[in-house]
Amino acid sequence: MYKYIGTHSDKMSKAGDWVDAVENLGFETQLVHAGVNPDKESGAILTPIFQSTTFVQESIDKYLAKGYSYSRTTNPTVKVLEEKIATLEGGVGAAAFSTGMAATVTVMTACLKSGDHCVLTDCSYGGTNRAARVMFSDLGIEFSYVDCTDVEKVKAAIKPNTKLIFTETPANPTLTLNDIEAISKVAKANDPPILHVCDSTFATPLMLKPLELGADMTLHSTTKYYDGHNMTTGGAVACATKELTDKIKFYQNIHGNIMSPMVAFLQLQTVKTMELRVRKQTDNAQKIAEFLETHPAVDVVRYPGLKSFPQRELAEKQHKLHGGMLWFEVKGGTEAGRKLMDSINRPWSLCENLGAIESIITCPSVMTHANMLKEDRLKVGITDGFVRVSCGIEDANDLIKSLKKSLDALL
Repeated sequence: MYKYIGTHSDKMSKAGDWVDAVENLGFETQLVHAGVNPDKESGAILTPIFQSTTFVQESIDKYLAKGYSYSRTTNPTVKVLEEKIATLEGGVGAAAFSTGMAATVTVMTACLKSGDHCVLTDCSYGGTNRAARVMFSDLGIEFSYVDCTDVEKVKAAIKPNTKLIFTETPANPTLTLNDIEAISKVAKANDPPILHVCDSTFATPLMLKPLELGADMTLHSTTKYYDGHNMTTGGAVACATKELTDKIKFYQNIHGNIMSPMVAFLQLQTVKTMELRVRKQTDNAQKIAEFLETHPAVDVVRYPGLKSFPQRELAEKQHKLHGGMLWFEVKGGTEAGRKLMDSINRPWSLCENLGAIESIITCPSVMTHANMLKEDRLKVGITDGFVRVSCGIEDANDLIKSLKKSLDALL
């Protein structure tokens, strides 16, 4: 894909040649350039939007000679984003989907059949829990909802028919961490080996890359940090092997849930600033978490960058940075927590989604995790007054000023 002229080549390089293979360049450079080449016809620096259902073939014998036939299966714009994601995540290949849930359902469809068993984290995105509990269980697939913060519990949950371990780190919304390297070793040590997929939507490849820690697949709702601007919905699965990539793409084609060319084009642009955004969001989250720890109306606050974080040792070992997500609860329980959320001033927005440049406060019990059984939700600590915080890139002082106003009103 990339035309690279080695430094010891006798041939003089020219404009358009890469100074080094892109996979050897820095992560910031990969965010901008991985997968992307100037358009061959026009020289356009941005990948064109191939808004086409079908692609004309030269002859029957040369069917698919150019790699494309129908955009439900593959599309040139989408393929460029997939190649970029594979590079960023350290994978062999990737598949881009219409939503994060489309990615999740496709992984489960590809890896599980009737009679199989899956070890699923007991604290996952609500949609993941619902898909397992309602849809796949009805199809004869067994799930064990396990505290994946404890590797021994993961090991103990494995059965002879276990085919998939599904983790999520940091977990949505509790930020509990799974030791991806340790769990991947457990999966690989089993006879036969068990596939391990990790939803690392909260993490981004800036925080950690599950494939580098031994996972077989990493999953993202690209709606979140890959987009980062509240503009699109999307999902992605990056795989450690070509065999897995081909399998995921095969089931994606069956489901017909590939990402649209327009969304792929937009996410190809938004991902370029991921590092700039996430570092600012991390800085804001640290400042806000430290403020919340000092406020008398706050009962508990959790952020991996705090010394008080229960899994601080694993956070320091596994994370390159701690990200823009945190949560807290206020004294006075559910009523006080909801009063705070109902009174929060701009620049905060009370809504769903996360990872965007706008700072967002979410009530998971009503919004993102309402579809969980209440007893399951409470068991993992998602109370009715739980406040999930997604830090944007605004001035931290303004965000703290707004929080202080609402918190002070509770005293």
